[in-house]
Formats: sequence, C-alpha cells, structure tokens
Amino acid sequence: MSDLFWLSDAQMARLERFFPKSHGKPRVDDRRVLSGIIFINRNGLRWRDAPKEYGPHKTLYNRWKRWSDKGIFAQMLVGLAADHREEQTVMIDATYLKAHRTASSLGRKRGPGDKRGRVIGRTKGGMNTKLHAICDSRGRPLNLFITAGQVSDYVGARALCSSLPTVGWLLGDRGYDADWFREALEDKGIKACIPGRKQRKTPVKYDKRRYKRRNQIEIMFGRLKDWRRVATRYDRSPTVFLAAIALAALVIFWL
Repeated sequence: MSDLFWLSDAQMARLERFFPKSHGKPRVDDRRVLSGIIFINRNGLRWRDAPKEYGPHKTLYNRWKRWSDKGIFAQMLVGLAADHREEQTVMIDATYLKAHRTASSLGRKRGPGDKRGRVIGRTKGGMNTKLHAICDSRGRPLNLFITAGQVSDYVGARALCSSLPTVGWLLGDRGYDADWFREALEDKGIKACIPGRKQRKTPVKYDKRRYKRRNQIEIMFGRLKDWRRVATRYDRSPTVFLAAIALAALVIFWL
C-alpha cells in the first residue's frame, strides 16, 4: 500500500532516547511497530484492521498499551518540545473532543489512587472530554492535560501553570480571566494578555493587537483533530487517550 506511513531514519534517531530499555528478548522492529501505531491512530482504525505490512496487530496493540501506560509518548512530546525553547509567547486554550459510545459505556474500575475516573462528562453537545493545552508562538503544543467535558477552564489552567516556560507573554481568552491566575503569571514574570470577563466592574486592559495571534492555538487544535482517534475518543482509558493526543502532536509538530 503506497499510502502507508513509515518513520524515517532521522525521525527514529530523535525518538530513540525515549525508548524504554528492553529486558530479556530484543523488541520487535521499533520502526515497523511505531509506524503501524501512528497509522492506526491517524486513520482511526481498529487494531485488527492494521495492514499486514506492520506485522501482527496484537504486537502493535501490546506495544501501544504498554508504552501509553508508562507515559512514553507524553515524555516524547515534552522532551522534543523542550529542545525548541520558547522565549517570547505561549498560549493556553481548551477544546472539546467527542467521546464515542465505546469509550463512555460501562463503568470504569478504579485502581488504587485513581480519583479521576474515566474523564468523560456530559455537556450540551453530548459526552465529551476536554483537552487543555499550552502552545508556543508558532502554535506547537508544549504540554497537554485532559478533563471531563463539563470541567472549567480554570482546572486546566491550574494543572498546566507549573509547567509554563519562562516567557514574556501568555495569551488566553476570557475563560482564563481569574485573579489567582493573573497573580500566578505575575509571580512567574509573565504578562497576561487576557480579556476581562463582562461581569467585571473594572475593565481589564489588554493588548488587542497581540491577542489576535491567539488563532495559532485554534489552528493547532484543528490539526490535531485531523487524526481520527483524537477527534473522536474511542479509548476508555484516559491515559491511553492522552497518549493518542500526545502522539498526534508529536508527529504533526515536532518530528
């Protein structure tokens, strides 16, 4: 099949430092397996429908599940993003991702220390997961966080605040207009370019010209949703779903 995806030598070289060490028998060909995982996620296929060129579908799924649970794909995203340090501007925003019935059906058994559940909630648009993200001035994702769909943007902002790089500005919409968030940014030496909520008695001044650049993060969300396993959540496990988003961000923006 001519439309199959294959990682190049240069791309593999950039990823190898994140691979966990193999214990016992050597792993099956990393290039073939990772290329197959990317193909499945981009096209939203079932694992059993993987083209035979990528090998047994069980091998693809087992590697995907094991590395997702270990956070390997998220580490790849954060690690490669750190290699291209942003010094000027970052942006924060959130978007809804539709949960398929296979992801939202049945109850999820919680393990020890699991307080978040399946991270799916009901909104006006149905069952959704909300993706919160930080991106750089070129619209490339730096960090990701997911919550249930009905959760406030403040929760995502609080979770991502500690990972903000040292930059001059942060752009965000009215959903991030909170005094505690502005104070947290000020403590980090970051200027907030966030419009004030309409309920504020005292209007908040912000750089309207600079604020227009915020469309970069909207474009980023649109490109991530081109991957079918991101636009529609099929995975019941929130860890695995976050890995799917991280993998898409990694391939689209950082490889």
